[in-house]
Amino acid sequence: MRRPTPRTHAAGALAASLLTVSLLAGCAAAPAAPAAPGAPAAPVKQVRHARLQVGIAYGDVLPFLSGSGLAAELDDANYVGATWIRADLAWDDVQPTPGKYSWTRFDKVVSAARARHLNVLALLAYTPAFARPRGCDTDKCGPANPAAFAAFAAAAVRRYAPMGVHDWEIWNEPNSSNFWQPSPDPAAYARLVSLTAAAIRSVQPKATIVLGSMAAGKLTGIGIPALRFLQQLCALGVNKLVNAIGWHPYSYPLLPNSPNVHNPWNLISADSPSFESILAKAGTPNLPVWITEYGAPTGGPGRPASSPHHAKGVFPAWVTPAFQARLAWVAVATAEANPDIGAFFWYTDRDTPGPADQRINFFGLRTVSGQPKPALTEFRDAVRRLPR
Repeated sequence: MRRPTPRTHAAGALAASLLTVSLLAGCAAAPAAPAAPGAPAAPVKQVRHARLQVGIAYGDVLPFLSGSGLAAELDDANYVGATWIRADLAWDDVQPTPGKYSWTRFDKVVSAARARHLNVLALLAYTPAFARPRGCDTDKCGPANPAAFAAFAAAAVRRYAPMGVHDWEIWNEPNSSNFWQPSPDPAAYARLVSLTAAAIRSVQPKATIVLGSMAAGKLTGIGIPALRFLQQLCALGVNKLVNAIGWHPYSYPLLPNSPNVHNPWNLISADSPSFESILAKAGTPNLPVWITEYGAPTGGPGRPASSPHHAKGVFPAWVTPAFQARLAWVAVATAEANPDIGAFFWYTDRDTPGPADQRINFFGLRTVSGQPKPALTEFRDAVRRLPR
């Protein structure tokens, strides 16, 4: 998610309720297509850690905080036992006009994170006005010239590799029109990944590159279902350019370990087809999945869910604080139990000011005023129980 810009998140908008068996039935193998330009003959090295990597995803918030605000949010990452943060390194933030880059805000984020021994997954995304296609009025359009985005990525790596940043994600939810406008385009995204991965590795050969995290849900009219999108990317050779697959399996009110067919966690390896079966068929078996966002809001319209059980056809838009805590605990345990999951990031640390009927404002482990929700303690306790 990208805060503070209000938006409808395809995954957060009841991904579990939208993911249907018809999605699976409709995911026939993508037709053969030429490999992405520059695709290697063999897959890049896969990133497998001995234990689950845990972090907090912050969206585009950290660069704009005061020194004390930044410290408070990152101190929470240490408090819960996380060793990672995911933060937007947005092209439109650092180069709003052609010419010189402005790195100052993100410099502070990286310096503060590294001072706390936190690894940084930098999300490279979002197109400034000067680099958008004609007629586009949002930073969510893919760049008119993907080579320009790749040049930005290379500049970012040159800036932050010496500061200890080695992990890069290329775009956010490229299968959703909320983030790739006017509509998702697998071929265009494959081209972007091909050029950007090559640019990153020209500066940092051993960089870890994460495929832009896909949104969950059926995405009727607003995107391409994740299985189909991944198949299309694999047909273009993109799976051989990255070290991990990003995924946003927002499941509430379902628990992450639910066998329910609507549960997007099951797409990783439990369902057939699954991410892992598609990746294996495409020549990259066991390519790990990084869950770079997961969470549940404690505010929004209507009545909240207090458990996974709800009336048929009724999908609560938010959950009680106690149920959010339960989701946090189960999510960490479920991620740790699946060897195909390499990393898990909770979205997010703190609620943001905004209307009470917009659930995007209520995903935090703390309220806007900084008061801890029960999920803060449950998340910390779940992380502390992970095998060392």
